[in-house]
Amino acid sequence: MTVIEFNHQLLSIRESLKAFAFSLTNNQEDAEDLVQDTYLKAMTYREKFDPGTNLKAWAYTIMKNTFINNYRRNVRQNAFFDRSDDLYYLNSKSKYEGESPESVLRAKEIQKGIRLLSDEHRIPFLMHTRGYKYKEIAEKMGLSIGTVKSRIFFSRKKLMDALKDYQN
Repeated sequence: MTVIEFNHQLLSIRESLKAFAFSLTNNQEDAEDLVQDTYLKAMTYREKFDPGTNLKAWAYTIMKNTFINNYRRNVRQNAFFDRSDDLYYLNSKSKYEGESPESVLRAKEIQKGIRLLSDEHRIPFLMHTRGYKYKEIAEKMGLSIGTVKSRIFFSRKKLMDALKDYQN
């Protein structure tokens, strides 16, 4: 596929990209920015596109990943860091003084449910909840990424089944 053909096909899906971007952002300006970022990445990595596959799905994947990465970047930028000399903000008491008995009970039940998982499910699940990426978990445990994802999925499912009383 030539560059011109690729660009023409990419431009032909602009309206559906705009609609998808708006569904992700719920803001017209942010959606336009997301479409532009998607076009830039698609054109930059054009050689990675396999002409025998679905261009629209490929572009949607780029857009979704761009949106997720931007969201994560914004969350990190908005994180609060206590830079006071004596860590005043971290050491000051919050407005809420204690935990409710219900929240303590829920936390204990969740911990019990996690402990009841087999090691092969519990360890990847706990690593994931502590912020490890799937690839990092796979490398540390000597497993494939698919196996790690599967084990985390089934751990969540088992916990949801075990803790049905605590769901909305």
